[in-house]
Amino acid sequence: MTQANQTEQHTLVALVEDKPGVLTKVASMFRRRGFNIASLAVGNSEQPGLSRMTFVVNGDEYTVGQVVKQMDKLIDVIEVADITSERIVTRELALVKVNTNQMTRGEIIQIVNLFRANIIDVSSDSMVIEITGESDKINALQNLLTPFGILEMLRTGLVAMVRGQASGTANGKGDHSGQANGVSHS
Repeated sequence: MTQANQTEQHTLVALVEDKPGVLTKVASMFRRRGFNIASLAVGNSEQPGLSRMTFVVNGDEYTVGQVVKQMDKLIDVIEVADITSERIVTRELALVKVNTNQMTRGEIIQIVNLFRANIIDVSSDSMVIEITGESDKINALQNLLTPFGILEMLRTGLVAMVRGQASGTANGKGDHSGQANGVSHS
């Protein structure tokens, strides 16, 4: 028997005003609803004065849908959508500092080359590796480098975009009406 409220990973994207305090308001709304943000990436969008946020959260469809509706009510949120079921392109960036020595350096370089990653810093006892790709690719590299000793690791968080659309945050038909807070943003 299948559970009705199955928890799964959801990817949400939002177009928001690029001004101080917006991230805090959005994060507080997630906190009030008891959501842990698994991944968050924020950056400038193609539209001046607006930023694009990508969230990865775990929850059932109904609850995540309620969070999307609550986010859409925030004054600084222009548009928000759950793009989980859409055809999307996702990427993440990671920097990995790994322990090295003369004996292990060559093997680590071979692993890095297999993943089409880049070595961006080398010292006598460590190497910093840059990798970009889907989360599974980064996880696989991390697993192979772990036996050498990962000294430090930083991941940016997932960024995602719906495939095949010229512009827009959502899928063009999502849970929003093209208006936020009574103001058209066409």
